[in-house]
Amino acid sequence: MASEKSKSPFEIPPELRELTENNIEQARAAYGQFMDFLTQGMSAWSGATSGSASSGFEGLQNRAVEFAKENAERSFTLAKDVAGAKDIQEILALQSKFAQKQMQTYTHQVQELSQLMSEAMSKATRGRQ
Repeated sequence: MASEKSKSPFEIPPELRELTENNIEQARAAYGQFMDFLTQGMSAWSGATSGSASSGFEGLQNRAVEFAKENAERSFTLAKDVAGAKDIQEILALQSKFAQKQMQTYTHQVQELSQLMSEAMSKATRGRQ
């Protein structure tokens, strides 16, 4: 038994993991409801301000919301994985892998949003001429 403790000096109790997982699922559900409400509000706003200038930005806006949802989902998945981790080494490995993947993801997202912004600005400029 002493050798077990020396192998894993930090262990998360199963009860705490279960409580954490339940809280994460509740937070995920609340975030989903918030994003649905936000999306509905943005759709209503877009419909009220329809025009050539605003229509070019609608795709950009929608993609930004999709990115936010995707990023949040990955964060909730990480939180659930961390809650289920057995020891600090597993937590650190999960966090490191997540950070590397998110940096790649953010780079891609910024590139895509920049392209969409450029296209929307071109459309808006053409619409004024």
